[in-house]
Amino acid sequence: MLLTDRPDTEAPRLPSAPATTDQTGTLTLSSQEVHVATFRHFTDDLLHHWGINQDDRDSAVLIVDELAANAVQHGHADTTLILALDHNVLVISLTDWGATVDHPHPHAQLASDEHGRGTGIIEFLALWTRTHHCPWGRQVRVALRVTATGSRH
Repeated sequence: MLLTDRPDTEAPRLPSAPATTDQTGTLTLSSQEVHVATFRHFTDDLLHHWGINQDDRDSAVLIVDELAANAVQHGHADTTLILALDHNVLVISLTDWGATVDHPHPHAQLASDEHGRGTGIIEFLALWTRTHHCPWGRQVRVALRVTATGSRH
């Protein structure tokens, strides 16, 4: 499944899901705060369709929310989410790419313990995390162990 709101813009070649992946889903949107909710809903709906249990869906949605919010606040003009399910491991890959965006610094007035908690939450939930910086953007990959409920919709 591939969805995008940017048909006029070609995404950089992103690493594809492993050949053994049972299921994949991709969503590309412009990096706008309003789209963070769309990334969350896409994740929840797709994982529900794949039969992933509610607790694991909630964890994946939380991870996607944190990654997408970071990409919108600090990243490039576009964001691509790839979800890849291989047996009982979900790999969440979120890449911000495209034109550089000048972001205001909304956290400048917050105490240091008032922001940055999302990364700790992600690391707590994840089997592993990887971050790759490149000229066109940044990709964060997170693996999460998940359990299917036994029924795919």
